[in-house]
Amino acid sequence: MDLAAIIGVVAALIIVFVVQIWEGGSPTSIILIPSMLLVFGGAFAAGMAGGVLKDAMGVGKLFQKAFLAKVTPPNKLVEDVVKLAERARREGLLALEDAVKTVEHPFLKRGLQLAIDGTDPEELHDILHAEVSAKKKADKAGKKFFENMGGYAPTIGIIGTVMGLVHVLENLNKPETLGHSIAAAFVATLWGVLSANLIWLPLAARLDRLSNLEAEEMELVIDGVLAIQAGSNPRLVAQKLRSLLPPDAARAAEAAASNKKAA
Repeated sequence: MDLAAIIGVVAALIIVFVVQIWEGGSPTSIILIPSMLLVFGGAFAAGMAGGVLKDAMGVGKLFQKAFLAKVTPPNKLVEDVVKLAERARREGLLALEDAVKTVEHPFLKRGLQLAIDGTDPEELHDILHAEVSAKKKADKAGKKFFENMGGYAPTIGIIGTVMGLVHVLENLNKPETLGHSIAAAFVATLWGVLSANLIWLPLAARLDRLSNLEAEEMELVIDGVLAIQAGSNPRLVAQKLRSLLPPDAARAAEAAASNKKAA
C-alpha cells in the first residue's frame, strides 16, 4: 500500500491547525459543523449534479483507491514476466496453464489465459489494448468528479460566508456578538478553499497518477504476453521490458537480475 495520499492530506491538515494555534487561535474556532456541512455536502451535491449517478455512487471506491492503492514495483512485474517466458521457452506455452493460477496481477493473468487459449496475436493485442482504453476512460471519470468538487468548493464556501454576513447584518443591534459572528461567517470560505486545495484537487491528481502508472503496467504486460506467445528468448524479453521502464526502475531491475545470476 502506498501511503503518499494519507501522509500528504493528514500532514497538510496538521500544518493548518498547528499554524492556527501558533497564531494564538483555537482549533475549535474553525471547526464549525454548519459551515463544514455546507462546503463538503454542497461540493459533493454539485459534483453529483455535474455528472451521472454512477459517478457519485462510486465515490467510496475512489476514496479507497486514492488512499489505499497498491503500486506494483515495475521491476517485480518484469521479473514475473521473464520467469513465465523462461518456462514457456522450456516447456511450451501450454505448460503455463498451472502457472497462471498463481499469478497475482489480474491483467497479466487474463492476458496469459487468452494466449494459452490460442487467441490470435493480433486479436490478443486488440483485446488487451481495448481494456487499457476502457480503464483510462473509467479513471478519467473518477478523477473528473474530484476535480469538479475542487472547483465548486471555494465558491460554495463564499456562499456560506455571504449567508453568515446576512445573519450578521440582521443582528446589528447586538454589537457584542458581531465579532464572533463575522469570524464564523468566514470559516465557510476557509473550508471551501482548504478542502479544494488540500483534499479534492490533490486526490484528483493522485487518481490521475495512479491511472498513468497502471496503464504503463498494462502496456508492459501486453508486450510481455505477446513476447511469451511468440516464444521469444527470455533474455530479449527482459531487455525489451526493461527498456520500457523509467531509468531508475530499469537500473534496479537490471541489478536484481545480475544479483540473481551471481547467486
